[in-house]
Amino acid sequence: MKIIFDTDIGTDVDDFVALALLLNSPEAELVGVTCVYGDVLLRARMALKLLRLRGLTDAPVTMGATEPLLALRPIFWGGHEGQGFLKAEDEALQPASEFAVNFIVRAVMENPGQIHLLCIGPLTNAALALRQEPRLAENLAGLTIMGGAFQRSVHVYADYGEHNIVSDPEAAHIVFASGAPITLIPLDVTTQVRVTSEGSARIREARTPFHRALADQIDMYPFFASRGWTYMHDPLAMAALIRPELVSLTPLHVDVETGGRFAAGVTFMRAPDADWPENARVALDVDVEGFEHFLIERLAR
Repeated sequence: MKIIFDTDIGTDVDDFVALALLLNSPEAELVGVTCVYGDVLLRARMALKLLRLRGLTDAPVTMGATEPLLALRPIFWGGHEGQGFLKAEDEALQPASEFAVNFIVRAVMENPGQIHLLCIGPLTNAALALRQEPRLAENLAGLTIMGGAFQRSVHVYADYGEHNIVSDPEAAHIVFASGAPITLIPLDVTTQVRVTSEGSARIREARTPFHRALADQIDMYPFFASRGWTYMHDPLAMAALIRPELVSLTPLHVDVETGGRFAAGVTFMRAPDADWPENARVALDVDVEGFEHFLIERLAR
């Protein structure tokens, strides 16, 4: 399975874990990493270093959009991106010169029906690619998105909407209206799966620089450090590509609210009909035990 990995790696450790999962999965071939949102150079260096720790040097890492399409919202920045991982010498790591959006379009159109686009950050790169090349949607093998929520628990986050969609609602609207074959992995299932301190310790036991870096990033993530566990949002999206039996998908019509003081970025989902056709298969159930076992066994290799 050929995958382009579109990511805002760094703000939450789950992007880092999802990329590590891909790199440890022989079923998947990494076509390239495309970075989005905020300091994309820092994000690209994180991805480059992790790839090199795993011995992968031929997959390009590219920088994409730094701001949401309309630049209406401030960039969310956790303030801990790269800490404990990037060193002064890593400033020498340089991503490919091609703009990430152009890379997505070129790679997909040169390999029609073969490439899956996995989007685990704000959807700005994906939206720009779909607008640049209208035929992109029909030439993707699949578009898997971590984002949104159907019947979410309101206590999970302060925002009414999920971060990736809230960060660029207009881009999300373009993507869901594109006709691309979308699989959506929302908070409904991602907030059921976790990595714990026991899982991190199991990864560390492999004792390679790759595994130590992965365990360190998990342990240092502020949410994990304070509670001893954290949600595995993005790794579940990655796992759903190579282990689709881990989630149960329901065909739905998904809309993204783009206006309103509180509602911008909220996803609304309904059963499809003639007026509201299916535009995504949405994961509403997950094999929690199966995923958590698979994640740690695969990462600890």
